[in-house]
Amino acid sequence: MKIGLAIQQVRSAESDLAEELERVGERHKIDQEVYHLTRTLANISRRNVEELTRFQERYPISGGTEADEGEDSSGLFGRLREKSSELVDSVSEGSGGGERRTGVLDTVREKGSELVGRRPESGLLLLRDLRKLYMLASEVSINWVILGQGAQATKDQELLQATKVCHPDTLRTLKWTNTKIKETSPQVLMS
Repeated sequence: MKIGLAIQQVRSAESDLAEELERVGERHKIDQEVYHLTRTLANISRRNVEELTRFQERYPISGGTEADEGEDSSGLFGRLREKSSELVDSVSEGSGGGERRTGVLDTVREKGSELVGRRPESGLLLLRDLRKLYMLASEVSINWVILGQGAQATKDQELLQATKVCHPDTLRTLKWTNTKIKETSPQVLMS
């Protein structure tokens, strides 16, 4: 059974989405809507990652998974899975984005955001970032669909319920990015 692999793929994709939401928020800090909403959506994605932790324990990834995927554990798939597990664990142990980071890099990001936010090129940068967020959220969404189908096939009502609760969060991110792209595109492209 490969339910454990599907769970890991959703967790990894949700973690990637949360990270990118944080980056976009920091890069466009001057735009308060983008900054605050990306932080909120990133926290929701992290919560979804946490929700899946107990199921990953129930459905561990078997040793034969890599061979089924055409890679051994030292191959690309094994390394990617290892790195994504480390990332998920570090996000799980962290504060969930609630604490304010400090340091030189954060100060540079903040000041850079303020400077770029006042230039016409910032609109193009925002569109590029929104496009990337949309693509990441789409990947997470289809991974939730796949996991939900697996939960139905295994008749795991608890996992199915988790997919029904968490997947709409990803759809919210998808809808927001799509709306923000529609709102921003005309302004940027006509300036």
